[in-house]
Amino acid sequence: MSENPTTPADPTPAAPEAHPEAQTPPARQTRPRGEPMFPDGTGPAADPAGSHHERRIRSFQPRRSRVSPSQADALRRLWPKWGLDIDGLSRIDLDELFDGLPVVLEIGFGMGEATAQMAAADPDTGILACDVHTPGQGNLLALAERNGLSNIRVANGDAIILLREMLAPASLAGLRVYFPDPWPKKRHHKRRLIQPEFLSLVSTRLAPGAIVHCATDWEPYAEQMLEVLSAEPTLENIHPDSGYAPRPDFRPLTKFEGQGLDKGHVVHDLLFRRRTD
Repeated sequence: MSENPTTPADPTPAAPEAHPEAQTPPARQTRPRGEPMFPDGTGPAADPAGSHHERRIRSFQPRRSRVSPSQADALRRLWPKWGLDIDGLSRIDLDELFDGLPVVLEIGFGMGEATAQMAAADPDTGILACDVHTPGQGNLLALAERNGLSNIRVANGDAIILLREMLAPASLAGLRVYFPDPWPKKRHHKRRLIQPEFLSLVSTRLAPGAIVHCATDWEPYAEQMLEVLSAEPTLENIHPDSGYAPRPDFRPLTKFEGQGLDKGHVVHDLLFRRRTD
């Protein structure tokens, strides 16, 4: 829910009974218009690719507001260690970045709870988690630190530029796209991520046998996903008879998914494998 800017703050709030350090919270810092949130590489850049690469129809909306103090602290401390900006200027050495682990690319991780759970359950797989949501980036980094997860790296920016310019052919062990924006209006369908051109690009970055796993609670989008995934000649459906797959145990049930189920939405998982021939 949005904050109401017309509601005045209580001039005489009651003093909270908490830890002494929490009794005098730091004042909210304000930035002059145009000043970056994280200057000098201390956190994710606002537009890491800048004008280096051609613009395209975006499947996302950058969101950088309402970063909590704890999220900002995690970003400033951990971004140099576990974060990277998608500037499209250099190739990423995934073996070096993940100490030789096989790497799965996750596009769109929200606040990162499910990503952290999957990383904890499978420490022998690296997760390159890509998103543009600054609070979520900070939250995932904080979760990784709190739970001792060394197999997560957070990428900030456009996943298309990451795939096209910064990842080597056949370098990924998998791709995860969970609950992407369905862009439900017909005139916005061109903004959906799962499109034939996207899958053609993805397939060049997948190693033979790599798994593509998509999930959505928007049934018309699930139908489109099934259609375009089935049409990609380098991919094969792991569940060809039913088309859709039962939810794998390794994909956690998220709060967002639970809310959709409460509304009567049907969640569809799709599992495809990069052909080996």
